[in-house]
Amino acid sequence: MTSTDVRTEAEDSGPSGYAAARLRLLQEGARSGPPRRSALAELTDDWLSGLFDAGADKLRGVSLVAVGGYGRGELSPRSDLDLLLLHDGSADPGAVASLADRIWYPVWDLGLDLDHSVRTPAEARKVAGEDLKVQLGLLDARHLAGDLGLTAGLRTAVLADWRNQAPKRLPELQELCAERAERQGELQFLLEPDLKEARGGLRDATALRAVAASWLADAPREGLSDARRRLLDVRDALHLATGRATDRLSLQEQDQVAAELGLLDADTLLRQVYEAARVVSYASDVTWREVGRVLRSRAVRPRLRAMLGGGKPTAERSPLAEGVVEQDGEVVLARAARPDRDPVLPLRAAAAAAQAGLPLSLHAVRRMAAGVRPLSTPWPAEAREQLVTLLGSGPSTIEVWEALEAEGLITRLLPDWERVRCRPQRNAVHIWTVDRHLIETAVRAAEFTRRVHRPDLLLVSALLHDIGKGWPGDHSVAGEIIARDVAARIGFDRSDVAVLATLVRHHLLLVETATRRDLEDPATVRSVAEAVGSQGTLELLHALTEADALATGPAAWSSWRASLVADLVKRVSAVLAGDTPEEPEAAAPTAEQERLAIEAFRTGGPVLALRAQTEPPTEPSAEEPSGDPEPLGVELLIAVPDQEGVLPAVAGVLAMHRLTVRTAELRALDLPDGVSGSVLLLDWRVAAEYGSLPQAARLRADLVRALDGSLDIAGRLAERDAAYPRRRGIVAPPARVSVAAAASRLATVIEVRAHDAPGLLHRIGRALEDAQVRVRSAHVSTLGANAVDAFYVTGADGAPLPGEQAASVARALEDTLRE
Repeated sequence: MTSTDVRTEAEDSGPSGYAAARLRLLQEGARSGPPRRSALAELTDDWLSGLFDAGADKLRGVSLVAVGGYGRGELSPRSDLDLLLLHDGSADPGAVASLADRIWYPVWDLGLDLDHSVRTPAEARKVAGEDLKVQLGLLDARHLAGDLGLTAGLRTAVLADWRNQAPKRLPELQELCAERAERQGELQFLLEPDLKEARGGLRDATALRAVAASWLADAPREGLSDARRRLLDVRDALHLATGRATDRLSLQEQDQVAAELGLLDADTLLRQVYEAARVVSYASDVTWREVGRVLRSRAVRPRLRAMLGGGKPTAERSPLAEGVVEQDGEVVLARAARPDRDPVLPLRAAAAAAQAGLPLSLHAVRRMAAGVRPLSTPWPAEAREQLVTLLGSGPSTIEVWEALEAEGLITRLLPDWERVRCRPQRNAVHIWTVDRHLIETAVRAAEFTRRVHRPDLLLVSALLHDIGKGWPGDHSVAGEIIARDVAARIGFDRSDVAVLATLVRHHLLLVETATRRDLEDPATVRSVAEAVGSQGTLELLHALTEADALATGPAAWSSWRASLVADLVKRVSAVLAGDTPEEPEAAAPTAEQERLAIEAFRTGGPVLALRAQTEPPTEPSAEEPSGDPEPLGVELLIAVPDQEGVLPAVAGVLAMHRLTVRTAELRALDLPDGVSGSVLLLDWRVAAEYGSLPQAARLRADLVRALDGSLDIAGRLAERDAAYPRRRGIVAPPARVSVAAAASRLATVIEVRAHDAPGLLHRIGRALEDAQVRVRSAHVSTLGANAVDAFYVTGADGAPLPGEQAASVARALEDTLRE
């Protein structure tokens, strides 16, 4: 059926015919995107025009006008209809109201959303002058039926008002866009973005149209129409997939939307959305910068003209670097610059802009992208130095880097960048796409360049540490190969290439070891020393680790993690300096531990003590004074007469009281001479999920009940879990349990990776008890919704488990966690 046939069916059959024709159009698999949106708008035009003509009868001076998205002729499957019934005031008010009812009610009867108004041209202009959103909608006014001259007159007047008031209204529009961005976030980084309201979305694209209509400034047009079309296509697919008028691309709908668009998977969908949003965001940045420049120029022009006797003022140009100058608050190319003869010019201009804290001119970037020659391989020394300068410029690096990337210069300099560009990270810990995370890490690393002897290697490793995420397999392994190639290509010598490759390969080594391994075990420290190889590399890896974590998100770094990593670095440094770590001896109990143990033995029940732990930030500088110490949690000491079930009982009670376990150690403590018996000592660090800590007496009372079996921990946790509804459609990956080979000579290390949930440690402890193994220590780490824990276990004889038994325990624990 052709679009003409569909429209004829709608005209012949009234509202029911329109509904059938609309449904038929939306179900056509062969038509989608702009053709379907236009066809739906035409179909709706004909239906509404018929309603108007049937109700207008002999009315004169009345017209029906589409505004907003409908005015642009773009109707998504569940878009609302923005309509204005315009009249010149000469018609009988009752007749106009009756006509409005004859149009609005059929729309409502079909369940379509309607934004409607009845106004004269003067009233419409008055409301537009008071309400910026109304004025933006009227800029796209389109005649549907009735008095064409009336509609045309309003369009002309509204555009004239907009252009005359642009110096006042455009700053208001910019502020409106900024407030919306603050509320909704940046579309190009969100895992569940709002396609319309988030920064870089459809609202911003509409704002750019309004700026262009003002004739004051214009947006970069290359790629903007395609980006906007792509976002509209995704919204169409979202409407069809959900059957709702929604702009929120939720996780549970992404696979279906991707299938609707014929894309491979949800990651491909998100990457296309991010690319489109990035184009819109960059165009917005350039456009609003130009608006500001024009408005500033207009403000000072009369005064300058008077000072210069009426002559045209000449823009001041200040040199920044060879071939690069500052003009009107932007970095532009000097008149004598020759991009075709100066392949280092893009990096030199970018470094100069970042160092000066100024944006790169769009014209300059495009001129360089169009004419610059490729750099030789390896790069000349100046190119490498300019790249390092750019990366070390701090936060101003981001805007400059994005300007180069928008015109394709980054992927020409670093071809491997294409695989990580706009790549989503489906991990709640990460707040950025892969490429933006790499730049954010370089920005963070720039703060630490005074802590290392080779800041250039730190900055480049920050740029490359996750470059392997664009390839299959372990991104650290793939990244090492890429880093070697990139480092050689940009001109580092063989020894520096080796260091960069090591940093990329082991960029997770310190934090993973510090939070998941027993630092008292010499094997742990020696393995890190062997991987790192030198003091200089260790120094760089320590700084890279912190920069990476800080650039990941707030959940990835804390004073607690910083203290653990610093402790590990100190131990590894000693080994690299030639010290040999001794096999650990059983630490003598402190006076408090001994007191608790004797009391536990005497009373036959658990005793405990809570003590706050704090530690000041490491290496405070003059620029960043240490200030107050940050909390590391609370130390929980528990002494219990030696018995089974202690680990799951304690973990369960803590979970019931909403206490998060950060580290955990459990060991048998021999009592002083003259006292026969053994006591288990638990030295844990905990933190409240929210609110204040529970009283020690309450913890002890519940622990007594848990140990004697009168407290059903599993049941209580299950009840609490059932009371909180789970989010629809989000399915966590199954738990994985493995044995870390050769991680320790003193115990078997069982690693658990699972979705964090109340009572997880209790379930693990119960499963290990059932497997009849003893937990020597536990190292618990929570990253967002993911728990990554390591348990040092032994058999009843205190020795590591035989290989087959260790594998059997791991399998049994994994089965338990997957139930």
